[in-house]
Amino acid sequence: MEMLWPSPGVEMTDTALESLYAYPADRTWVTANFVSSVDGAVSVDGRSAGLGSPADRKIYLLGRELADVVMVGAATVLIEGYRGAKRARPLPIAVVTTRGSLTPDLPLFTDTAVPPIVITCEAARMPALPAEVIIAGDTEVDLKVAVAELAARRLHRINLEGGPRLFGSMVAEGLVDALNLTVAPVLAVGDSSRIAHGSVIPPVDLALASVLRADDVLLLRYQRRDSS
Repeated sequence: MEMLWPSPGVEMTDTALESLYAYPADRTWVTANFVSSVDGAVSVDGRSAGLGSPADRKIYLLGRELADVVMVGAATVLIEGYRGAKRARPLPIAVVTTRGSLTPDLPLFTDTAVPPIVITCEAARMPALPAEVIIAGDTEVDLKVAVAELAARRLHRINLEGGPRLFGSMVAEGLVDALNLTVAPVLAVGDSSRIAHGSVIPPVDLALASVLRADDVLLLRYQRRDSS
């Protein structure tokens, strides 16, 4: 893996990657991680794994290593078959749901080294789950409250893994500070959604922070211009 910008030709060691993708200190920070085809598809046959590569997998795992918590929507948990974290320093997975679609027999709850966090609203009819449940809102999840509740638990480095609807809602609320986007060298066509989905909002201005290349895969890192 080599850097194309801002320092062309630099080979990226594991240490260099950790430094490049590190979270800023002393503040709450949300970094979204997505993979997309060249033509904008976020999945193939309904799953993001169809766009994956060793380079993308490396950045995906690095995102988890550097974070305090993974934030993800319930639909992504169900579609992608999420399991709990099992690494040397297990981090919780915080699942956002308004419909109570999670059940205690999911691998997320049965195959994990640390109990997940479920972020939901008062109106959701949730079964009893082996997780910490955060109520953030009445009929919908208030994402600003959700992020504040995670921060109150000292989970400041938030790794947002999807899906597109949650990402779009987080963008609309001004809660996403950075985006790590892998561009897979394929034309997926099909009817897959884009990486962010939701109500139309004013465009969010991003600054390009770095560009890496691994064979034909591009790994882009952006930061919101008004994040500091």
